[in-house]
Amino acid sequence: MDALPITPRRFHLTRLMSIWRSAGWPCRDAVELDLVAAGWARVTEATAGHETIALTDAGIQALAVARQRNRRALSAHDQLADSMATHLMATGRLVWRELSLWARIAGEAPPPAAAPAMADDALWQDDPPAEAGEQPRALVKASWRMARPDVFSVRRTSVEEYLQPMVHEVKVSRADLLSDLRHAAKRESYQWLSCETCYVLPAGLAEPHEIPPAFGVWLLHGAVDTGTLELVRPARHTTCKLPFSVWMALAKAVPVMSGQDALQRELGNPATLAGPDTDPDHAGNADHADQPPEATDA
Repeated sequence: MDALPITPRRFHLTRLMSIWRSAGWPCRDAVELDLVAAGWARVTEATAGHETIALTDAGIQALAVARQRNRRALSAHDQLADSMATHLMATGRLVWRELSLWARIAGEAPPPAAAPAMADDALWQDDPPAEAGEQPRALVKASWRMARPDVFSVRRTSVEEYLQPMVHEVKVSRADLLSDLRHAAKRESYQWLSCETCYVLPAGLAEPHEIPPAFGVWLLHGAVDTGTLELVRPARHTTCKLPFSVWMALAKAVPVMSGQDALQRELGNPATLAGPDTDPDHAGNADHADQPPEATDA
């Protein structure tokens, strides 16, 4: 019998990897039925009479193709995030990548069982109105969640009111963008940590009007390694004061360093400046050469 034309989905690939790591007893559930029907796995009877399941050549190929596709997507994501970080540093901002920050969000009551699913042709929709007897969101106790923005940045300033923290979330696939925008709590955590939150997308991935209006939109034109970034819609600006826990997380993390920063660090090395031919009357200045300049209010 010919294999059925089934497109492997995430749960199919997860089960394939599980079987690949340790072929064993069949589960005989719906997922395994798909795997066998598609020709990715086969159930065989051992000489002792028990059944085992193992991947076919087609299953190994499907798993390898998905792995390579995921690696390419991850590489594109990282390159686009690095390009955004480089652009922000060029404007004078301090940038961190992949921080883990606690964010406070408004608690949400469980959604009603009959809540309508999101339409395929829309990336987001307003939260449904409260059902009868359900607490309004403003009355539900606030909670905390871990936020991991792709790019987090602040202005280089010693005045707290001028920091203007920003979050840039990078998406290189429409499925990833759909998943992100369906979670209101995730979007809220970004906004709680920043004055402005933006999405960074390759051109053609989504139209700006498909993104909620509170978020800015950056588009990448061209290849991820040679293209140019364009701000097509600025984010809605709000007041944000970073809490102490975020300050501590920033103090422990290492900001992204540009090539120019590395060169300046070498220039500020006292061992380089105070060489054997250095004038003794001025050699003492090297003790302060690696000190940063006075902070300015950008």
